[in-house]
Amino acid sequence: MAVEDTYTKDGTVDRHNNPANKKKTGNKRTIPFILGNECCERLAYYGMGTNLVLYMKLRLHQPNATAANNVTNWSGTCYITPLIGAFLADAYWGRYRTIVTFSIIYVIGMTLLTLSASVSGIKPSCHGDDCHPKEIQSAVFFVALYLIALGTGGIKPCVSSFGADQFDDADEKEKKTKSSYFNWFYFSINIGALIASSVLVWIQMNVGWGWGFGIPAVAMAIALIFFLSGTGMYRRQKPGGSPLTRLVQVIVAAIRKYNVKVPDDKDVLYENVDDESAIEGSRKLDHTNQFGFFDKAAVASESNQIKGGMEDPWRLCTVTQVEELKSIIRLLPVWATGIMFATVYSQMSTMFVLQGQTMNAHMGPHFEIPSASLSIFDTISVLIWVPIYNNIIVPVARQYTGHDRGFTQLQRMGIGLVISIFSMVAAGILEVVRLDMVRTHNYYDKEQVPMSIFWQVPQYFLVGAAEVFTFIGQLEFFYDQAPDAMRSMCSALSLTTVALGNYLSTLLVTIVTKITTKHGKLGWIPDNLNRGHLDYFYWLLAILSLVNFGMYLLVARWYKYKKVVSSVTA
Repeated sequence: MAVEDTYTKDGTVDRHNNPANKKKTGNKRTIPFILGNECCERLAYYGMGTNLVLYMKLRLHQPNATAANNVTNWSGTCYITPLIGAFLADAYWGRYRTIVTFSIIYVIGMTLLTLSASVSGIKPSCHGDDCHPKEIQSAVFFVALYLIALGTGGIKPCVSSFGADQFDDADEKEKKTKSSYFNWFYFSINIGALIASSVLVWIQMNVGWGWGFGIPAVAMAIALIFFLSGTGMYRRQKPGGSPLTRLVQVIVAAIRKYNVKVPDDKDVLYENVDDESAIEGSRKLDHTNQFGFFDKAAVASESNQIKGGMEDPWRLCTVTQVEELKSIIRLLPVWATGIMFATVYSQMSTMFVLQGQTMNAHMGPHFEIPSASLSIFDTISVLIWVPIYNNIIVPVARQYTGHDRGFTQLQRMGIGLVISIFSMVAAGILEVVRLDMVRTHNYYDKEQVPMSIFWQVPQYFLVGAAEVFTFIGQLEFFYDQAPDAMRSMCSALSLTTVALGNYLSTLLVTIVTKITTKHGKLGWIPDNLNRGHLDYFYWLLAILSLVNFGMYLLVARWYKYKKVVSSVTA
């Protein structure tokens, strides 16, 4: 290996802040630590969250709609807090320090949650199956829950990006490996989810909630140990300062120069004369013609100078800084179309579980599968589709499209949106059949109708297939299209679609409940689903998803991929 090829060219450094040596850091050697961490962390998260709606219903004595909304609100918060972790990572701490710090908060939250379900006086007061928790008991539970939400906020936006940082974009071989890394990263997530939705859910329903929450707490501690074990070999991206400040500087500078004409020759726009960008750890970005108003921020004039010959960043910004803002603006419409997909995804932990509770869950004469455990088929679907996508679909698609990845990232996400529509159709058809059985045999007050819960498998399987296309596509898309110094922020931005999807689900349930319960009616989603119309809710989601896909097609045609001028030199 030539001397110039010994070090990475994407601005990454080692633990001592020296240029990262390719022979000693990063690449595949660090991935087991990162994937092991992610697998255990997701086992903890799903092991605690998959069955949460039933804990709230059975132990906190909450009605169906309230429990479902509490779960989606909490889950939504888990995908909003990444904005906090991402900001700290990109601006000040770097991804490594952020992951470690928030992992500790996560472990504390998981420990408190375990205590709230197992320690007398803190856990809900129950007489048999009849539970009436005191306010302090509910308060401890929700404090633990939202500590976990904060902890996961520093991990979610950073781990996937930190793993991708281990591959040098300037090295074609490493770049190609990075493309498949995102598939295997999501694969590891679902290995953790598989164990959670099978073993841990069964433990919660048959052994006890203390054990059911305690095992995930231990898994989270193991996740932290996994991550720390690779410390000496990681490549790290330097924090580039506050990304929000840089974006606001461009807006302010452009507004101040409202009357300034942008020259036809864009080469005269202001840029750092060195090979490296003025932004720490970032490569220069090529000028694009979209959103030309912001180019005014890069038009140099005498008034841009302050004492000492330094440029005032609130009056003059580099082309790369302007292009950072343009990149974010271009990402926002793509981001917005992901919210509806996340709304569909959130049904697995709410409406799918409640629907499953009304069906026959027996496997043989003595074993009854918890309805939340059906999410295992979503996980199995992902585990099946990831290798199929990586080893079969991509090579075949490559022959027809000529694209290295088989599909563009936007095409991949669009396919997932279409599959998600069919998942709602499948769920709706099942509910129509189930309600027809209820009416035919007068099962209105029967807790479970004699219809196997395994009829839910197709809807779970379709959601899993949609995930492989849309969620993994989002991970890769938002990392690749993000400016170098804003990758954690853009990963967090992609995660907020899940948050807003959960909040949108809550809003839809609230609106539907309010409208359909007028004049004393039971509504679409009553406590006794046999007397409701959950199928109508699924049809609503299918229609909204179809409209959303139409909007996505327009956005995808409009989107322009970013262009990097040059790599950061060591």
